[in-house]
Amino acid sequence: MAAAAAAEGGVPANHSVTFVLIARIPPEGVRAFRAYEDAVLPLLPEFNGCLERRLCSPDGTVELHIISFTSHADFQNYRNDPRRTMHAGLLEQSSAILELLPMANV
Repeated sequence: MAAAAAAEGGVPANHSVTFVLIARIPPEGVRAFRAYEDAVLPLLPEFNGCLERRLCSPDGTVELHIISFTSHADFQNYRNDPRRTMHAGLLEQSSAILELLPMANV
């Protein structure tokens, strides 16, 4: 029963999860945001994560990612990985406003 305990958002911890990330980036923050992503996105496969789709507005100020993980635990491990958190300054420097939405197939 512990393995099936509900995780954040009511999603069972042992089920795959999909998120849409919407990032709104001020023009002066685009370079720092890209540097952050160049550093952290390659870590996804280590945590059973997949960047399914990445879209960017022509001016680079809005990005949309569809990301999935095989479990909520994998997602949390990715979020807590020290290699990811050590680049948080770049994200902060970008002044990006992030919206992370849990999604489900319909």
